Amino acid sequence: MTHDFDADYWDAVWAGARGSSMSVAPPNPHLVREVAGLEPGTALEAGCGAGAEALWLASRGWRVTGVDIAAGALEVADRRAAAEGLGDRVAWVEADLAEWEPGRRYDLVTTHYAHPSIPQLEFYERLAGWVAPGGTLFIVGHLHLHRGHGHHGHHGHGGDAGALEGSQPPAEASVTAAQIAALLGGDQWEIATVEESSREMAGRGGVPATVHDVVVRATRRS
Repeated sequence: MTHDFDADYWDAVWAGARGSSMSVAPPNPHLVREVAGLEPGTALEAGCGAGAEALWLASRGWRVTGVDIAAGALEVADRRAAAEGLGDRVAWVEADLAEWEPGRRYDLVTTHYAHPSIPQLEFYERLAGWVAPGGTLFIVGHLHLHRGHGHHGHHGHGGDAGALEGSQPPAEASVTAAQIAALLGGDQWEIATVEESSREMAGRGGVPATVHDVVVRATRRS
């Protein structure tokens, strides 16, 4: 890895072409499939980027806090919220998720491809601690593949994670389903979904690319 996933890195991403692409991304299809049936309550979208997932949740009755390290991303998210008439249902927080503490727990904590500067599993462990009893943790991440496996990766916050990079994400930013399941082992969590999947997206220049995801949904037992 030639960089840290810190504020300077993400500010540069959102100031460039990838940021423009991520600014118009739709909500992640895994979220739409897995969370649509949940009773709305309070939600935290960690690494919210331009707000696609946070706004989808807000449009379905959730009270959402969207957190991201990149000021440029949150500016876009705030404009989108206003345009969609959802500004009163979403609060945006500029913060480093490797250090930030919410000071409360949520009925739903979600994240989509976010990579802070800390190890990926350590990040997911932090998110798990922010879920209220009876609440849901929903993770969509980059699947860790062997380097010899052909792969078109993507890096980003929110939605479909923006522009495809055409190379596998760094090992530090990717995981397997088994690793997350092990993290949530024991009697505190009931795991409803744990899967590794692939789907097609349009890459740079409209060239199709295969995206490899890890998807986990778990409920904290009351």
